[in-house]
Amino acid sequence: MIKKAFRFLVLIILLLMILSYGFQEKLIFLNEKLPQDFQYSFVGDFEEVNLKTEDNNTINALHFKVENPKGIILYFHGNKGSLERWGNIVQPYTNYGYDVFVMDYRSYGKSTGAFNEAKMYDDAMLCYHHVKKQYSEDKIVLYGRSLGTTFATFVGSKNNPKHIILEAPFYNLHAAANYQFKVVPKFLFKYKLPTDKLIRNIKSPITFFHGTNDKVTSPEDSKRLMKLVPHQENELVIIESAVHGNIGDFQIYKDVLTSILER
Repeated sequence: MIKKAFRFLVLIILLLMILSYGFQEKLIFLNEKLPQDFQYSFVGDFEEVNLKTEDNNTINALHFKVENPKGIILYFHGNKGSLERWGNIVQPYTNYGYDVFVMDYRSYGKSTGAFNEAKMYDDAMLCYHHVKKQYSEDKIVLYGRSLGTTFATFVGSKNNPKHIILEAPFYNLHAAANYQFKVVPKFLFKYKLPTDKLIRNIKSPITFFHGTNDKVTSPEDSKRLMKLVPHQENELVIIESAVHGNIGDFQIYKDVLTSILER
């Protein structure tokens, strides 16, 4: 009787593992779809951009513009929503005198294509190559927020941008899951998002921002990542009382960001 109960429990656990593997996209990518004829409405000058991928999909992006820009911020957003939301979040960065370019990942917003980690890295590179046609690398700042920190790190590991900013990064996807759910078997993960491996190849200076009260990604992950890249210009900014989504509200964040963008 005990053996049967144990076998039944093991079967249930295995079934849950299989289901969690199959539904990982729904847990990781909280995307919002937009109709292809959707019209964006934002304050200021902006252009909608559509980039064609090698597998014949489309990456939809927004280019916010200022007069006589100092450079451009290539921004990789978090895992929730679409450019309808993220456009309002990134547009204020133009106040620092920079253009801002932000993409929607495949299957987000008006971007097409199925989720695929390798192809999503390619999409990020596609955006970098696009802005590089207009700006020299010493004018490009990479900015990643949460999920976007892995894509910013990937692009930074293959290029030489002026600076890389990582807001609330995670060591890798397994570490992020364990921070929230404590014990998650590593073999369950279809997606790796290995920021820890990618970051080792970065030569550009990096600034890490993390809040002490972040319940989504651990501030310890920023500290661990910082140790992997002992660049003399790297900086770790731990913001007391900040949570996952409000780092930008703190004056220390604004002061450090201003310092970076004025260099």
